[in-house]
Formats: sequence, structure tokens, C-alpha cells
Amino acid sequence: MQAPGAALRAEAARALARIAYEGVSLRHALADANPRIADSRDRALLAASLFAASRWWLRLDAALDALTEKPLPARAREVRALLVVGVAQLAVLGLADYAAVGSCVDAVRLLGHTPYAGLVNAVLRRFLRERAMLDARLDREPVTHHAHPRWLIDAIRRDWPQQAEAILEANNHEAPLTLRVNRRRCTRDDLLGKLRDAAVDASAHVELPEAIVLAASTDVTRLPGYADGLFSVQDGAAQRVVDLLDLAAGQRVLDACAAPGGKAAHILECAEVELFALDSDAARLPRVRENLARLGLAATVAVGDAAEPAAWWDGRPFQRILIDAPCSATGIIRRQPDIKLHRRGADIAPLAVTQQKLLRALWPLLAPGGRLVYATCSLLRAENEAVLAEFLAACDDARALPPPERFGHAAGAGRQNLPGEGGMDGFYYAVLEKIP
Repeated sequence: MQAPGAALRAEAARALARIAYEGVSLRHALADANPRIADSRDRALLAASLFAASRWWLRLDAALDALTEKPLPARAREVRALLVVGVAQLAVLGLADYAAVGSCVDAVRLLGHTPYAGLVNAVLRRFLRERAMLDARLDREPVTHHAHPRWLIDAIRRDWPQQAEAILEANNHEAPLTLRVNRRRCTRDDLLGKLRDAAVDASAHVELPEAIVLAASTDVTRLPGYADGLFSVQDGAAQRVVDLLDLAAGQRVLDACAAPGGKAAHILECAEVELFALDSDAARLPRVRENLARLGLAATVAVGDAAEPAAWWDGRPFQRILIDAPCSATGIIRRQPDIKLHRRGADIAPLAVTQQKLLRALWPLLAPGGRLVYATCSLLRAENEAVLAEFLAACDDARALPPPERFGHAAGAGRQNLPGEGGMDGFYYAVLEKIP
């Protein structure tokens, strides 16, 4: 008789193998697997298993090296992924030994790798016996202790030597689910009341006037007010960005890298402006339109390369420009732990080049006296203060307006919130004004 949960673990192994070996994002792998899991509780366990396994892959995969006599062949990558899922469920999620082991043994058969059933059983049981010794061994090496790639540990220690250990620790904790109230449709108190009536544990963010923090992750589409456009999901660090634009009615505003539309919506919620929401990825624009429609907002949404304005700009200047620049996303690892598996140190220099191109291309579109906000969800100085310093050195009519101290640590022309600070993601903020 098949153990309960075997099918779920087989799906988790398939998804994790795609994440770890094929470079598929956790978000996409989970979205593909979810429809094959009928029960909502099983879908929750699937998500928890994939997040835990991705977050701790560099530690748990290394543990398997000590538990197996020889590497599994490439054709058995799903078996390797299943073992990591099993160890994650035991060590991170704290599932009962009998449930995790028995279900993983049956799952390997569902994956079509029956000859490995004995190996899966033996490895997981050996892990349970030798866990304390393994933990001691893994804790001796920074990569396996922190479950971060070496290049990233080195970069964090170089850029933030005093805060490095706190950053690495924060990256391995689950991020809270934060909502942003749509001020055009309700107040925060109103939404908090609706959540309380639905027995949802939620509280007002202590720093952000439109933010609500949920005590536990959930399917937000089932929350009261979602269908009515009363709120969006957005981390507090991202909610801060729009404040720096200093919006006023009648302004023409460019959101240059708009997908999936969270900041575009926030702009429209804050002021009666003419918003041009641009993104280079046409496949992501339907989501922008859907988000705006649900929230009762309207903007011009267009596809185009922000670094090539000649193809889409009508010649009318913008009073405000937001560049939420493509970046390494190293500030949101706690929310997207697969970044640790997919990002490479060699990616940083090309990203900085792209960021510089965006600043140089969009600056001429800003009206004299106008304001440009540059933001990233990176915590690496090469993508943030170094990019701004190079731009300011080359641009005579640009001056930096330092963000308020509450936006984080001083970092060149801007400020840096580090992962976990204020319960928020890592985010960089800079404000530039065009000298008339």
C-alpha cells in the first residue's frame, strides 16, 4: 500500500530537480506542479518543501555526499532531489520520521526509479542517526553553514563587513507576507477589520501607513477584499519607493521597468498622475494590466526597451521617472531562495552596465527640476552606489537628494535597507534631481 504523501513528494522532487539542475525558477516550478496537487493542505506542504529545499540546498546536498558511497548518475537527478526534499522535511520542516521516510521511499517508485528505493530508505535513516555529526561537519565550512555560494558570501562580507553575519542569517528565514492597502478603495483600519472578521491574524506595519503584515503565509486570492481590489501584495521595502517620487497631481510619470506592476499601481493610488508603464518583456505586461484592472486603476502600458527611448518615447518630458532596475535580486533571497542557486558572481558586472545604460538613456527624458528615483532589490555596492557614482560623475545637470535616514544605511548617493531590517527586504534607494 502506497504511503500517504508519496505523490506530493514525487512532485516536489520533479520540481526541485528543475530548480537545481535546469535553472527553472522556484516560482515557475511551483506553479507548474500545483495543478497536479488537489488538496490545499498538500499544496501548502509542497510549497514549504520546495522553499526549504531551495533555501538549504547547498547544505543538504552536501550532506548527501557524506551519506552516499558514490554519486548518483545524471539520469537519477530526481532521486537526488527527492533525497534533498526528504532531508529538508526532516531537518527543516520537522516532519515525523515515519511520514517523511516512508513517503519518500514510495515516491521514488512513482518517479520510475524503483531500484533506488532501498537507497532512499537507507540514506534518510542514516541521516536521522548521524544528524548531529553531520551538522557539526557542515557548520565548519561557510558555504554549507550559511547555505550560500562562496562568491556571494565573499561579496556580502566585502560590502557589509559589520552586518554580514546578520544578512546571511536573515536570508535563511522566511519573509513575512505584507499587503499594501489600496487607499483609493479602503483604509487600513477597514481592511484590518475585514481580516479579523475572517479570522486572519494580521497587524499594521509600525513604519508604513498602508502596510499590513500577516502572521502566516496564505493564498492571498482567498482573502477578503482581494477580488474587490482592496489590496496588493508588496514587501514593505518596495512600498517605500513611491514615497521618494514626491508625487503631485498632474505630473507625467514613467515607470521604466514596470512588470509585474506593483509600483505602478502604488503610484496611481497615491496621486492623480499620467502614468506611462513600460517593460521590455511583452509576456509580463498582461499581468500589469490585470493588476491595474483589479485595483480600479488606469495607465498607458507599453512594451519597450527603456534603454532605447527612440522606439517608444513621444518627446514629451516626464516630471518623475522610476527606474526599478534589473539586478541580482540579492536583497530578496529570503523571498526567492533559488537566487542562491541561479545567480553567479560573473552576472554582476553586466548588470551594472545595464543599470548605467538605463540611467543615461532615461535622464534626457526628465524635465528640468524633475526627479528620478533609482531602486534595486540588490544589496551589492557594485549595482547601487557605484552605478550612481559613475553616473553623477558624468552628468553635470544631476544632483543627488539623500533619502531620509529611515531608508537604511548610507550608501554613496543613496541608502540601503538590508535583508530583515524592519522586517523588510534588502532594497537600495537613490533620488536624483535634474538641475534646471
